[in-house]
Amino acid sequence: MLRTSLLLLGLLVAVMAAARPLLPSLAFHPTRELSASPEDAGLRYEDVTLTTEDGVRLHAWYVPAENARATLLFCHGNGGNLSWRVNSLRIFHDLGLTSLIFDYRGYGRSEGTPSPEGVARDARAAWDWLQSKGVSPHEIVLFGRSLGGAVALELTRSVTPRVLILESTFASPFGVLRLDFLAPLLRAAVGDIWNSREAAERLAVPTLCIHSPDDGVVPFREGRRLYEAVAGEKTFVEIRGGHNEGYWESRETYIPALERFLTAHLGTP
Repeated sequence: MLRTSLLLLGLLVAVMAAARPLLPSLAFHPTRELSASPEDAGLRYEDVTLTTEDGVRLHAWYVPAENARATLLFCHGNGGNLSWRVNSLRIFHDLGLTSLIFDYRGYGRSEGTPSPEGVARDARAAWDWLQSKGVSPHEIVLFGRSLGGAVALELTRSVTPRVLILESTFASPFGVLRLDFLAPLLRAAVGDIWNSREAAERLAVPTLCIHSPDDGVVPFREGRRLYEAVAGEKTFVEIRGGHNEGYWESRETYIPALERFLTAHLGTP
């Protein structure tokens, strides 16, 4: 029985390792066509082109706010493109934040093909662009929604923002499967990608975690696990609604929670 079990286990790991090239098609769901712009939400903005360290050109929007208390670097989720996040840009603008939102490689008007390593470079290119414009790390709010939270956490391994906001984000991408026993096997076979829990354990900046029990994509337990792993000062806010629309359905809870967190650490606009 032991020999048979070990054989089956080895076969499962081998199959998963062979499937690693399929990871981008499973993790990333980009669309090319832009469906909206900040103007649709009454916002002034600037089209920006970022260039990554490996020479990929990315499309971004810079949305200024008058008398802004900080600048938000927006890492979006794995679906669509930056045009799907216009409502969020309006919310952050009204909270007194200038925003830079960028599309990962392969999304919208950005060049290239997405990969875990590539999107990490993309986030660093957005960070470096803000630095080139004279925005200091002490003035940056790093925000990540869903997969964007994992991208943001990877970025914190090499940079230190003023504060971090993680929304509907997982502690481990394999935790999304809701089968805990598979996680170690998948990590062994596919590689140590987006180890958000380990990154959170290194955090030393104030962090706000937001998640909904109704989330049908990233289980609520993953959001709690991530929150519990955060080493530094932290706050957890529970909202309601699905994975993609929870922030909007819960805006009477969501927006005041953001305001309290930002005011506590940044002051008023």
